[in-house]
Parts: sequence; structure tokens; C-alpha cells
Amino acid sequence: MSLASEFKEFAMKGSVIDLAVGVVIGAAFGKIVSSLVADVIMPPIGLLVGNINFSDLAVHIGTDPTGKPVLLKYGVFIQTAFEFLIIAFVIFIAIKGINRLKRQPAPAPPAAPPPPPREEVLLEQIRDLLAKRT
Repeated sequence: MSLASEFKEFAMKGSVIDLAVGVVIGAAFGKIVSSLVADVIMPPIGLLVGNINFSDLAVHIGTDPTGKPVLLKYGVFIQTAFEFLIIAFVIFIAIKGINRLKRQPAPAPPAAPPPPPREEVLLEQIRDLLAKRT
């Protein structure tokens, strides 16, 4: 089997295509969440905290050889942490919903045992009649 045909067989498997679609949708979802955090969530939080723009928060720790300031941008880190929390929460809710759909219904109580065969019932009656005679 040639390398090209082996790769074609691998790439055309359903799970690989599903994974590719998931990665593309995930990337788009990540951009949406980034915009939500940067443009919708962080500005009101910045106003509440004291008119702070989180993406501008940084500590000057020195200069590089070209004379540009080296900044420790902790505000961007805070913003990215909010993005992570939102994505993690959405994934948690989605997986919780999927698991709820996958759950099997509670098992039915075990059925009553089937009645014994007719021959066995007749033999038990005969045994009981013989036991009464003696």
C-alpha cells in the first residue's frame, strides 16, 4: 500500500473529518469568546474597578537592547484567564448536557420468575399427597 493511498484512507475516516470540523468550529468559537471578553465583559469590569483598561495593565521591568520598554502585561493575562473560564464553563455545560442525553434509564425491576413447568407442578402435588398419607 503506497503512502498516498494509506494517507487517503486515514484522512477519509469519519473520525478524522469530525475532528477537523471540531477544530475549525473551536477556533471560531475561541474568536467569539475573545471578542466577548475583550469588548463586552472587560470594559464594564474596568469601569467598576475604577475606569481601568485591563489590556493596558503592565509593569515596566526594563528595556531591551534596542531601547524599547519590556513590559510584563498582566492585564492581558487576566483577560485571557476570563476567556479560559468562559470556554471551560461552556464546555462543561455542553458535556453535562451530552451526558444527560446518554444516560441510560434506570433498570426495570427484575421480572418475576417464570412459573415452573406443568410436570414439575404435578410432581410437587403428588409428593404433597404422599406426604399427607404417611
